[in-house]
Amino acid sequence: MVHTVYQFDDLGSIQAPLHLALGVFDGVHIGHQAVIQSAVDAASLDAGVAGVLTFDPHPIQLLAPSVAPQRILASLDHKRDLLAEFGVELLVVIPFTREFAERDAHDFLASIVSNTTQLSSLSIGEDWRFGKDRRGDTQLLQEFGEKHEVKISSLPPVMLEGERVSSTRIRQAIRDGNLEAASSMLGRPYTVLGTVIEGEKIGRTLGHPTANLKVYNEQLPCNGVWAVNCVIGDGETHLGAANLGVRPSIDGSDKKRLLEVHLIDFEGDIYGQDMEVTFLQLIRNEQKFESLDALKDQITKDVSFCKKLRNS
Repeated sequence: MVHTVYQFDDLGSIQAPLHLALGVFDGVHIGHQAVIQSAVDAASLDAGVAGVLTFDPHPIQLLAPSVAPQRILASLDHKRDLLAEFGVELLVVIPFTREFAERDAHDFLASIVSNTTQLSSLSIGEDWRFGKDRRGDTQLLQEFGEKHEVKISSLPPVMLEGERVSSTRIRQAIRDGNLEAASSMLGRPYTVLGTVIEGEKIGRTLGHPTANLKVYNEQLPCNGVWAVNCVIGDGETHLGAANLGVRPSIDGSDKKRLLEVHLIDFEGDIYGQDMEVTFLQLIRNEQKFESLDALKDQITKDVSFCKKLRNS
């Protein structure tokens, strides 16, 4: 389990050597993983604590909202779950406010070192910038490390097919429905995390009850019916057929984009639970049917397709 703190002051409770990876790490893609692994490896050498220091919200959403991505790749809770898989023990989440954005790079680093008892290493991507006006860089960090006897690891970008792996590139791949490319850059299948909320229970009347998901501003693929795998509170993976879109066949629908998942061969009350959804394959585009009976027949075919996919 990843211990999460929200203030520099809370770092004082860590009495072991502390190794921090610094960055936003939206999506925790393979480039981010290289930086994080540097901290994890360093911690393993001296029985230290591997941590990640990040920011919420994404700094660009405050500093340049007109060019900020409308969707992120991983909410804070989702990011925490992903980091746990890489051996991260501590997550430091600094609230990114207007006041914090005015702090210069030296002040930012001073806040870290003055609140830690054994700061041993800092890991960053070599192109990462921090502090007011983005004046903090690798050179400044190296000078800081020499002064405070902190090892600085600066990692080069990870390249894939001749291009730098980036969160922007991954978001575009997901929007385009190119989940294979997104998965290659993420180093894992792309997933979204949401909470099951109460819906209109229309799926139940069609013989295929659905879980309606509140997705926390995470990037979704194109609209359509998808074969998915879902992990809910019990930790087990369940096959599902998901509809992502505006439900054109449902009269009176407010046409708001929704993610609804029918868990195949599953029964149980999962309201309020988190669900992680992996998009496996696009089955078909979303379409309007002449009647609910026609929609019901098609959903039955969609479920059958998912089962065949599982068994193939």
